[in-house]
Amino acid sequence: MLPLAEFSTAALGAGITIIGAGIGIGMVFFSGLQSIARQPELQAKLQTQMIIGAAFIEGAALFALVICLMKG
Repeated sequence: MLPLAEFSTAALGAGITIIGAGIGIGMVFFSGLQSIARQPELQAKLQTQMIIGAAFIEGAALFALVICLMKG
């Protein structure tokens, strides 16, 4: 395969990974904020869970990004 084609596939994979992570984090915080609006007394517990969930999504996205760049 040509070097440019390999770079293009790695860049495409990395872009899809970052877009997916952004959507996932957005959904986590959207759902968390809706839950906090419904039950404000659970704000501290939900906020902690939202941050942990976002960290897991970021970790998975970073792992996938590294794999994409290593393959490319």
